[in-house]
Amino acid sequence: MSNPDWTTRFDGLLSIEPLTAQYLETHSKVISIPSKTTIFGPGKSPENMLLLLDGTVRVQQSSENGHEIVLYRINAGESCVLTTACLLSHEAYSAEGITETNVSAVTIPRDSFNTLVSTSAVFRDFVFSAFSKRITELFMMIDEVAFQRIDVRLAQKLITLADAQGTITTTHQKLSVELGTAREVISRQLQEFNRRGWIDQSRSKIAILDFDEITHLSKTAR
Repeated sequence: MSNPDWTTRFDGLLSIEPLTAQYLETHSKVISIPSKTTIFGPGKSPENMLLLLDGTVRVQQSSENGHEIVLYRINAGESCVLTTACLLSHEAYSAEGITETNVSAVTIPRDSFNTLVSTSAVFRDFVFSAFSKRITELFMMIDEVAFQRIDVRLAQKLITLADAQGTITTTHQKLSVELGTAREVISRQLQEFNRRGWIDQSRSKIAILDFDEITHLSKTAR
């Protein structure tokens, strides 16, 4: 039996066992989700493993005082490790997932997920390899939030988000969520960049005017 077509989109499933491939064909479903949809949130328990075929999902967490931080993004060819963790531990979500684009995804029901983890070495390795990679990324993010200067992190984020013309379509609030800090902190820092002539700001847009200076700052040591 050939692999389900969608498994070729995930590197870790390319060598899936034939019987497991057959099981996946009959125990998975491809769904479409529109942009800006909250697909899970705190207190809810997952019923399916989620594997992304197309689009992007933002996973973020909110504190009691209302501050938000982006934990990670799920891109095409990746699984949602928070969903996987909750399935394994039988716990509810502690963060929320929001589609940033129209999304196409594979869902694998909880019972089928449990069967695959216990019977397929390839599937089990796929699950825990994704865990390992994401945990490493989360530790790096914690390190940045705790120890790296906000001006350096903001410069890095602006470069990452800029299009080919050096324009970023965003708001101060969205940047504060990306970087896990208060909106006022972002606003003050952007005003400083503006004063130095590095950027120009307009409504929901930031234009990088001096890439050399922004890039130099982004590479500054702690």
